[in-house]
Amino acid sequence: MITPLKALRKNRFKTALIFTSMTVSIAAIFLISAIANGVVGMYSAMLKTDGDIIVTQKGISDTFFSDINASLVTPIQHLHGVKHVGALILGAAPVEPLPIVGIYGVSENRFKRYTLMQGSYPKAGEALVGSKLYETLHHPKTILLSQKTFAISGVFKSAIGFEDGGVVIPLSEGGDLFHKSASIFLITLTDLGQSDRILTEINALSPHIEAKTTDAFINAYNQFKIIQTSSDVIGAMAFLMGILGIVSMMSMVVNDRKSEFGIMRSLGLSPTFIIKRLLAETLIIAVVAFVVALGASWGILDVIEHTNKFQGYIDGEITWALGIKVFVVSLVMAMVGTLLPALYAARIDPMTLIQKGGA
Repeated sequence: MITPLKALRKNRFKTALIFTSMTVSIAAIFLISAIANGVVGMYSAMLKTDGDIIVTQKGISDTFFSDINASLVTPIQHLHGVKHVGALILGAAPVEPLPIVGIYGVSENRFKRYTLMQGSYPKAGEALVGSKLYETLHHPKTILLSQKTFAISGVFKSAIGFEDGGVVIPLSEGGDLFHKSASIFLITLTDLGQSDRILTEINALSPHIEAKTTDAFINAYNQFKIIQTSSDVIGAMAFLMGILGIVSMMSMVVNDRKSEFGIMRSLGLSPTFIIKRLLAETLIIAVVAFVVALGASWGILDVIEHTNKFQGYIDGEITWALGIKVFVVSLVMAMVGTLLPALYAARIDPMTLIQKGGA
């Protein structure tokens, strides 16, 4: 009796085609999910830094469009239980030769967040640049942001790609560039147990602002939902393409091996046995394809992370949870894609093959 491994070696060309189809599909699912997770993770990490509570303009769909009055920092800072309040302006602009660069106008009390590699924190007319951007621009002395030239006061390092590939300027300079007072406040509390009371007091300060806990804001943030939904849709398309590829290849395999399956039936082997054999063969391919796709995805993500063109903005994250999820998806893809050809193989009538001369 031919074992599943021997059967795969015997049909090497078609096995290679199935393996390639599955590897590409699994790698596509890995990459789109990892990049989406990385984008959400980086932005979430940036918001969570020094931020138990986030304040934005009420009813705004994106923090980049938010505009709140920076003067509200003082009354919020005086609320009982508030430890620290930082104001930020979030924006972006092209910086030759790059199509877009993140720009962060920050209040002076947040400068300590950015670990200096060289130089000093910026004053009026100056900018602090992330190390990734500094390398990409080949160590510039000045930087042009929205038709205004800033002297580079220093270089900082951040583990968050959005920041490391961006520019930090004083809050007042950000206000002049983007014509707003502040985009968001990040508030640190002395005791998280008081967050409900403090949220109520902050929201009472102005009808134009909305305060939420950081976790609640991230869970409800529309842009994160759009990214995750897009990732799921593209992943589902890759999954379906993988299934179609397996069905196509396995149908060719079954057609080539009709004589083998007819002999099995004539020897009294059940249709279930044939189905299990084909499923076993495809599952072996699926496991190997998963391992190769995982390694390839790690390699591609590493290349992307260290490519200056992407400025560190793309930082894929393959977690254990994602790995397990994609592994299960790989097995399901293999089983679903093999099922129809396997059912056809199991129904082969040996008498028909004899009458046709085994064709």
